[in-house]
Amino acid sequence: MSRTRTALALGTAAAAALSLASFTASAAPLPAAGSTTVTPAGHDFKATLSGKATLKAGSVTVTCSVSVSTGTVPAAPGNQNAAGPVSSPISPPTYSSCTSSMWGVTPTVTTSGAWTVSMQHDSPITATMTVPVGGLVLRTSGLASCTVTAAPTAAANVGGTWANGAPPSLTFANASVPVKVTGGFGCPTSATSSTFNAVYLVTDTTDPAQQITVGP
Repeated sequence: MSRTRTALALGTAAAAALSLASFTASAAPLPAAGSTTVTPAGHDFKATLSGKATLKAGSVTVTCSVSVSTGTVPAAPGNQNAAGPVSSPISPPTYSSCTSSMWGVTPTVTTSGAWTVSMQHDSPITATMTVPVGGLVLRTSGLASCTVTAAPTAAANVGGTWANGAPPSLTFANASVPVKVTGGFGCPTSATSSTFNAVYLVTDTTDPAQQITVGP
């Protein structure tokens, strides 16, 4: 091989090695999540809807004015995670006093299964509510008979934010939830996701003088 061809080959190899190094560096894993501590450890809490909750699938919006869920902060040391979120089991949230944007239609929401909520300390503090498979079913009756099933094939993580305070709040703003819609005329059967909006105020029911707090 001539000197020119040798130099060209070496240059090409060097460029390839550099490109591979750059790709490897860019594909490096993200840093581990920071630490999270939820206090008071072992305390029970209650999350109560503030205002209204809305679930929008296609052109149909269901609005509920009453929703409640309860849970328990894990006992120590489970209320601390040095590199990630702290998760708490919660009761399936109840939804009542619901109305539909469709005239002549009455919605009913039922929930079931093992729900959880996890908190990750950050800025802002992130919250993730996990809906089990088929854990929320919305049915309408009247002029349109529809069934909307949330998390139809796999558990779904619904993203939100947590704000410490007196009381603290848990907010879901335009959170996406996978759904399956069945039914006849007027039902948004082409919708595969819904948008969830709600704000919950959280109280410490073990000791009402204290506040559930998420910290590092």
